[in-house]
Formats: sequence, structure tokens, C-alpha cells
Amino acid sequence: MQLKIMPKKKRLSAGKVPLILFLCQMISALEVPLDLVQPPTITQQSPKDYIIDPRENIVIQCEAKGKPPPSFSWTRNGTHFDIDKDPLVTMKPGSGTLIINIMSEGKAETYEGVYQCTARNERGAAISNNIVIRPSRSPLWTKEKLEPMILQNGQPLVLPCRPPIGLPPAIIFWMDNSFQRLPQSERVSQGLNGDLYFSNVLPEDTREDYICYARFNHTQTIQQKQPISVKVISVDELNDTLAANLSDTEFYSARSSRERPPTFLTPEGNASHKEELRGNVLSLECIAEGLPTPIIYWIKEDGTLPINRTFYRNFKKTLQITHVSEADSGNYQCIAKNPLGAIHHTISVTVKAAPYWIVAPQNLVLSPGEDGSLICRANGNPKPRISWLTNGVPVEIAPDDPSRKIDGDTIIFSNVQERSSAVYQCNASNEYGYLLANAFVNVLAEPPRILTSANTLYQVIANSPALLDCAFFGSPLPTIEWFKGAKGRALHEDIYVLHENGTLEIPVAQKDSTGTYTCVARNKLGMAKNEVHLEIKDPTRIIKQPEYAIVQRGSTVSFECKVKHDHTLIPTVMWLKDNGELPNDERFTVDKDHLAVTDVDDGDAGTYTCVANTTLDKVSASAVLSVVDVPNPPIDLELTNQLDKSVQLSWTPGDDNNSPITKFIIEYEDTIHEVGLWHHQAEVPGTQTTAQLMLSPYVNYSFRVTAVNNIGQSLPSKASEQYFTKAAEPDTNPTAVEGLGSEPDNLVITWKPLNGFESNGPGLQYKVSWRQKDGDDEWTSVLVANVSKYIVSGTPTFVPYLIKVQALNNVGFAPEPAEVMGHSGEDLPMVAPGNVQVNVVNNTLAEVHWDPVPLKSIRGHLQGYRIYYWKIQSSSRRDKRHIEKKILTFQGSKTHGMLPGLEPFSHYALNVRVVNGKGEGPASPDRVFHTPEGVPSAPSSLKIVNPSLDSLTLEWDPPSHPNGILTEYTLKYQPINSTHELGPLLDLKIPANKTSWILKNLNFSTRYKFYFYAHTSAGPGSHLTEEAVTTMDAGKMAMASRQVDIATQGWFIGLMCAVALLILILLIVCFIRRNKGGKYPVKEKEDAHADPEIQPMKEDDGTFGEYSDAEDHKPLKKGSRTPSDRTVKKEDSDDSLVDYGEGVNGQFNEDGSFIGQYSGKKEKEPAEGNESSEAPSPVNAMNSFV
Repeated sequence: MQLKIMPKKKRLSAGKVPLILFLCQMISALEVPLDLVQPPTITQQSPKDYIIDPRENIVIQCEAKGKPPPSFSWTRNGTHFDIDKDPLVTMKPGSGTLIINIMSEGKAETYEGVYQCTARNERGAAISNNIVIRPSRSPLWTKEKLEPMILQNGQPLVLPCRPPIGLPPAIIFWMDNSFQRLPQSERVSQGLNGDLYFSNVLPEDTREDYICYARFNHTQTIQQKQPISVKVISVDELNDTLAANLSDTEFYSARSSRERPPTFLTPEGNASHKEELRGNVLSLECIAEGLPTPIIYWIKEDGTLPINRTFYRNFKKTLQITHVSEADSGNYQCIAKNPLGAIHHTISVTVKAAPYWIVAPQNLVLSPGEDGSLICRANGNPKPRISWLTNGVPVEIAPDDPSRKIDGDTIIFSNVQERSSAVYQCNASNEYGYLLANAFVNVLAEPPRILTSANTLYQVIANSPALLDCAFFGSPLPTIEWFKGAKGRALHEDIYVLHENGTLEIPVAQKDSTGTYTCVARNKLGMAKNEVHLEIKDPTRIIKQPEYAIVQRGSTVSFECKVKHDHTLIPTVMWLKDNGELPNDERFTVDKDHLAVTDVDDGDAGTYTCVANTTLDKVSASAVLSVVDVPNPPIDLELTNQLDKSVQLSWTPGDDNNSPITKFIIEYEDTIHEVGLWHHQAEVPGTQTTAQLMLSPYVNYSFRVTAVNNIGQSLPSKASEQYFTKAAEPDTNPTAVEGLGSEPDNLVITWKPLNGFESNGPGLQYKVSWRQKDGDDEWTSVLVANVSKYIVSGTPTFVPYLIKVQALNNVGFAPEPAEVMGHSGEDLPMVAPGNVQVNVVNNTLAEVHWDPVPLKSIRGHLQGYRIYYWKIQSSSRRDKRHIEKKILTFQGSKTHGMLPGLEPFSHYALNVRVVNGKGEGPASPDRVFHTPEGVPSAPSSLKIVNPSLDSLTLEWDPPSHPNGILTEYTLKYQPINSTHELGPLLDLKIPANKTSWILKNLNFSTRYKFYFYAHTSAGPGSHLTEEAVTTMDAGKMAMASRQVDIATQGWFIGLMCAVALLILILLIVCFIRRNKGGKYPVKEKEDAHADPEIQPMKEDDGTFGEYSDAEDHKPLKKGSRTPSDRTVKKEDSDDSLVDYGEGVNGQFNEDGSFIGQYSGKKEKEPAEGNESSEAPSPVNAMNSFV
């Protein structure tokens, strides 16, 4: 079924009874329910050009949906990106999103590159765009020496910026030293390149701080250029300066400042060329110099400038056209004009285009046997090249699909089957970019289903649109028809509109639109229908709106809001203040139609909105309330009663603006230590206008007062006169005193110094004292300046010291400080751990013991012990190359530890070292040990070649990790008959020096299953499995064909029915004899020949195991299940015997023998002996007669 694109809406005309509405819908609108099998769809991915912040973790998004849920993989720079090998890279569970943890370690530059995500399931693979990861960069300006510029009044000037190249490019602006933007005008402006252009200079342009700034938004950093100094002088001043100081090369220019016609500063010449990409903003710039300042005009030759997309910037010096297209190509002319003349410049614009979609491919859902197509049409300049991929692989090298035919930008599908399901990618590219779109082909056979809930009630306000949903799915695509009323009256009036997604629209719903509507979906697989109900309600209206009000502070205001609504709807009236909730204040009261605010203050000013809500509509009306302001600041501050440590401050309150002042806040500034920083001093009630303030020594005080009322704070008052208090000795000593050594022979004493306010006077110093804790030495003391560190040299190594630091100034000492204990510097340990013993626990684990190092020999804080170990020789190899040493650290005073992860059958060496805060001590003598043998890995490969009537040849490669000396190989095999039952399991031992074996005396045209593994003295290793079939005799094939023909005859069918009846009678007789104590001879024979280890039987019915394919339970196809080269790699050999049953418990003993049993769907055992255990059939019955 080919689904065609139809008009978005289809109007129904009257006169067609009944009128069937066909929902002509694009496949892209068909959203396949997630409970149905479908290929992956990429739902979210990072942008193509992804600039990252190098200070944050890198997150590369890749999300997809599908059924089964897709698995994800990544490529980096075109090759597979193995995230398991990079500890910094993780993938979000259930997602393909990568998280690269560079915040803990690593650099963003390491992960620069092109990434692509693949989402895959059994139906196909979708791929993301190529995501280019680049870290943002904000480089510094190069150092340069900028000479001052001296110009004559009226001359032109260009101040170069030349910002560093960053990623993304910086935003340029000019400011002065005070971070104030420099004023710009028609005379002075910044160009697109960042340079600052002066059409002519004036004396007010003289300044020394023209600074170009570059802001890098991605890293939120700003870099600045060295300031440029410009001096503008008159002709007389210039001549005097030249005569007195300057040479001819030290000033900018000597042209006359007389009036002159325009000349372009940028661009140069009479013509230039500009190329821009479609969809971008085209920016054209012309900046001219001249005196008077020129005016710029723009025109387009042979055309007009687009009205709605043309904008002038930078005082018309820049022309911008947004969303440019190829039609905007052409010649643009800028004209610079002043009273002395005019000049023009022509810019030839060419608009190129990266690829853009004309028709993007859309997902295609087809039922088996239908036809369809994927269309991928794109345009660009130059014309893009279209290429197709299937499941991420170029279609030219992808597996052939007979239902697919490629015709340029279209893929045509005919007679599709389930195997035709895949994800196709269309790539449209040219030199300016590319487009990549995924579209899947999903072959499904599904009857219609309606996804909209049954009996949904739609309530709509009269005279507004009504939309009745009928979301559906089916394959083939269902047709949709709508009916109104219980009697199935079909819709035939032209007031209805049918949307592509099945929605029925009534553009203007009226009261008579009320009723029950039925949506019916049909395809060849079935029919589904759904009823919905529509009710039409009267609109809600505000018939009395609130009005604008101005009130005095403390009074009451009331707003009125009356609402009319549909009687079946319950409205909710809510009041908002400035689009937010009303303040939680009892002054605000709301009744049915009114909002009242009592005791209004400044905080109540704003916009009040009445909002009337029903479940269907909402209306609102607003009014503004205006109130007064906060108090005015206090005035007339005065200081009286000035003492050494106190002063009285008085002030006059400002106007309270009708809201009483509740308190005054007093602040002070210390103009000696912290100029410009105000600190909280005190608070007094609003009724008080004086305050007695306690002061500190050696502070130059200024005070200010702020008034507070219920509305808020006033501005601060003007500062009072200054008051300087006398100096005194410090009140406190430094804090955070510590003593730690940085070298073996020193003691570094550190502390947190006092701030200026705590110094209480000039000449702040510190008395640093120390002595050994365990000795009788006297205190040693030094005086140091206002610093925070002192280093004592020549100390013994790692000795405890008592330390104290006392503050003093020119007036005297602070109180006696407290003593603190510290240690002098550490040195490397002198002694290695002794008596190192190694106990090999198993072939991958060893335990190490050692004696502790005496504390005196450690010469520092004990951190722990460190074991260095390395493999010096593999017992099965002759190379003696040393590999990289591994290190394990054991914290604290532990004297033993475990070495995990050792390789079996290998020689190792190790030594132990003690660790302190300085580093490691000497190593203990190397101890050598070896690990015992382990079981080998599976053989590297297994191939079965040269099949004949009764023999097969097996070829293999030894295990990649023998983990010991190979002693032999074991081959176990058993036949599989046509009903998938397993025959007897045979066992064969093969010498270890063999790499091939011819297996003879096999049955012709029989499938065999093989289990192959290697042995060391430690036991058998992992096994490989493989299947192969001996060839068939031509005569037997012809016989089987004739037998099949006989089996279709009626007489033969009757004969078989008689035989079946006879067997049933015999079974009944045997059952009766057995219940009477008789012995069943067939059972005896089975007991005599049964092999309990290889062929266990079910106790209940004695049936044999049945071979089944656990994946799809389909009959075996003729030939091998494995690739044509018959090779099974190690990583592909993990199917084990479990693959042949549901819940198989089979396994191998340590000696390699097989234990357990196959259990198929009926949990049967393999047949005994070489006899077939097939169920009776006409063909087998005839075999018995031949």
C-alpha cells in the first residue's frame, strides 16, 4: 500500500450520502505505538558544531526509541570509540548519551574530534549527525607597546583592536578605565572588525584610556587590550610641540584640518565582494572620513531592499538583511556624502547555500506485499549530492534487498516483506555543509487500533473551534470516517474539517453541534471504532471591570469585578498583584465581587488583575494602584561628647512620607583601613534621634544614618564629620597558628594575621616563639613584621615543638598567647620493611606479610606501606621481558596485604617500602614467587572443512591463553536428527600437539554438534561449539522424493491409521500386564542399554531429549548455521549447550566431562545409541519397507 501526501485539511461538501472521510495521511504522521516492533529512531542529539566549556564535563547527547529497545555505539573520527577502555567516559543507562568526566582529571582537548552515535536493534540501525566537539578558547592579547597618538584637530583616526582569535569569536566593545562604554555617534563608531573609527577628531577625544575589550561568552571571560593614548591639539599647539619635543615620525599625521570631501576608511577601493550563506544575516559596512562628518546612504542596484528584513545599524554605516536567500544576491551601493562632495562603493553580494530540505525522507510503515517509496530532495548552492545509506552502511555495499530499487533521490520499494525492514539514511552535502535524515521502513501487518480514549467528553465554548481526536494506527493504513448521532447519520455538511491525524474539526462550534460522534477506522485486517461526546458552553465574561485608583498611604481601596458564566460551569475568581499571588496579609480581603486593601502602604502599589477561570476558558481585567514612597534620608548629623572610646551621634529625621519610621540604622566607615566600606554599628527605635556609640582604638570614623518604615529603607544620609580615636595595644592574638616543616631541617610557623581594625594602633608586629616539646630548652623568640609565616632553620628531623605567636604594636603587647604543638620537617624513611614473606593463595591471588619498620626509622608521619610487584617471566613462554610494575598501597600500620589479578603459571617479583609524608623509604630485597597452572582459555578458533559422506575434518588454533602446559584436547560430538533430537554424546581425546583431526565413520547426510576444549594439569578450559553436516547420497535423495509422493496417496493414509490403531491396542495390553505385575520387556532392554551419564531419561515417561532452537523454535535449515568459513571465534563461542534448550542446566566437570542434560521445550533427553528417535511419519514408515 503506497500512502500518498494529501492536503492537510479536507472539507466535506453536502449532497454526498453517506460521505466517507478518507484520512489521507503522510507516513510521518503515523506514530508507531511503542508496543509494536519498530526500528530505532533518534529522538535527541547534540548539535553538529558543539563548542564545550573546558571547565565542565562533556555531555554528548544521543537518545533513541525503538522496539526492542536499541543498543548504542559510537565512532570517533570515523573509527569505533571503545568507551570501556577510557575510565573517564561513561554511557547513561538505557541511553546513548556519553558523559566525559574531565572535571576530576583529563583535558577537554584530548576529546576533540568528530563523534557519531549509532542506535541499533534487530530491525535496523539509526545514526546521528557528525557531532564536532571543540573546547571553547579565550586567549589573551599579545603583549605590545602602544605609542601615544597625537593628531591635529579634524583629522581621521582608526584605533586598531585586533582581538585574539577565540572559539567562539569574541564580542568586541570599547570602554575606558572606569568600565564605562565610550560614546559613539555618526562621527565615532566601532566597525565590524572591532576597530574604532573617527571620521574626524575633536579636542574632546583627547584621553589616555581607549581600551578594547573582548568578551568570550562561552567561558564568561573578558580580555582587554593595552590602553591607547590619544591627544588632539590645534595647529598652533602642534607646531609648538613638534619644535620642542617630537620628530616627524612621532605623530599620527600632519594633514590640514580644513574641510574635505568624504573618503572611505573601510572598505578600500571602489568595489568589493561579499559572500554569505542562505539563512544567515548579511552585514555590509561602509565607514567614511571627512569634514564635516559624512552621512551614509544604501541602495541596491537593479532592485529594492527587502522591507521587512532590512535593518540599519551603527548610525546607518552597517546594512543588515536577515534570512538572506539567493534572491538577495546582487550589487549593493553605499554612498558617503557631505557638503563638499560624495563618494560611492559597490559591494557585489553572492548568496551561497548549504543544503536545505525540499522533501525530507519520512518513516514508512507498510504491510507485507505493499509498495512504497522514500523521497529525499534537497537544494543548495552548489547543488548538493544525494547519497543513501542503509542501517548506517552505504547502500552500495549493504546487503542486497530484492524489494528495493534506488533511483537518484528516491528509493522505490515493491512487494516488501518483513526482512525489508531497515533504517535508511539520506545525506545531502555540498562544500558548505550537509543534511542527514533517518527514515525507517517498518513492515507490519496490524489491524486498526484507535488510540484515543473511549467515550471522551469534549466541552467547548460557543463560537470557538472544537477538535475531536481520533488518533489511530494500522497497517495497511486504515481509512477514517466520522458519524454523528446514535442512528449513524454520516457527516455531510461543509462545516467540518478533517485533519491528517484523524481529528475532526468544527471551526465554529454552535449549540446544535452538541452530540455523540463516532470515529471508524478500517483496513483489510479489521475495523475499530470509538465514540466521543461534545458539549457546547456559553462563554465567560467580565461585565464590571476594576478601575484605576490613587490612594494615600494608610487608607482603604476597593476593586470590583463582576462575572457572568455558563450555568453548568463553576467559575473561580482569583486576584493577582503584578501577575503574582496577593501578599499574605490580613489587610487584603476578597469577597464575591470585590477586593479590598486596608491600611495601604507603598508596597501595595502595582497592577491588580481579576482572573475568572472555568475549566474551559479564562478572562481577565486589570487596574493600577498608585501609592507613595519610602522615607527621606535623615539630615544634620552631629558628633558630641567625644571620648577615647565613645561618642554621641544626633540627627534630624527626614519626611516619613505618611508611613511612620520604625527604626534608624547607624553605619560607620574606617577611612584608615577600609575606605569606602560601610559596616553596621547600631540600630535605634524610630522615635529616637540620638545614640551613644562605643568605639575602637586607632580608627578614623565617619557615620551615616538610614531611616526605615513599613515600606522599606531610605537612602543613607550624608556622612558625618570624621572622628579619629587614639591607639592602644592589641586586644587579641593571631589565630590558626600551626607548625609544620617543609624540609627535613626546618619548622614553618604560620598564622592568620590580624586585620587593620584589630591592630588597635600603628606598627603591627608579631612575636614568634618556639622550643622543643621534650627538651629543657628556653624559648627562642623573634619579632617579625605584619606577615603570616616564619621559617625556623636547622631543626632536627621530625621533632615536636611548642609554638606561640603574640601580636604587638607601637603601644604594647597583646595578652599572652596560648601554646600550640607542631613538628619540624619530615625526611625519607631510612629502613626497609623486613622479613617479607609471600604466600600464594591460588593461581591469581597472593598474600604478602612483612615486619613493621621502627617508628624512629620512619622519620615522619607513617602513611602506610607500598608493594611494588611485576611479572618477570611466564612459565609457558621463554621471553624474560619485564613489564610495567604495579603498585598497591596499604594505609596505616598494616603488615600484610593481598595481591589480586595475577596471571596463572607466571613468575613474579615484589618488594615493600614504607611511606611517610615526605615519600618512600628504601625497598626491601626482591622476593620472587610463581603462580600455579590454571585452566586454559577456549581454543582460538575451530573450523570444520572437507565434509564427505562419512567424515569431517576439524582444524583449530591453540588457546590464546594456555595458562599452563597443554596436555590434550577433548572432542565431544553427537548427531541431531530431523526432529531436532540429540543423539548419543561421543568422547574423543586428541594429543596436545595436534591442530587438525579427521573424524571418520559418520552417518551420511547427518548434522553433528561438536564441543571442543583444551586441558592443562589444572583441568579443562572453556569450550567452543560448532555444527556441520555430512553430504547426502544422490540415490537416497531420489528415494526420499519418491517416498514423499507415496505418502500423499489415500490408501497409504488409511494403512497408517490402521497401524496406529494396532499400536494403541498393544500399548493398552502392555499397560494392563504391567499393572498386574508383569514385566515389560522393552523397558528391560532400555534399562540394559541406557547410559545414565550421557543419556539420562525422564523418570515419568522415559522419552528422550528433543533438540530445539532456543531462539525461534523453527526447524533447522539444510546446511550449517555457522558462517561459510566454518570458523568460530573465541568471542562467538559462548552459546554453550544452553542454546539448545529453555533453562538448560548442562555444564562440564572439572575434568572436562559433560554433566547435566539438554532440555528442550518438553525437557526430553537425547536418543540412545545411533538409532533415530523421530516420531512416526509416512516417510519413515516407507523407509522401513525399502
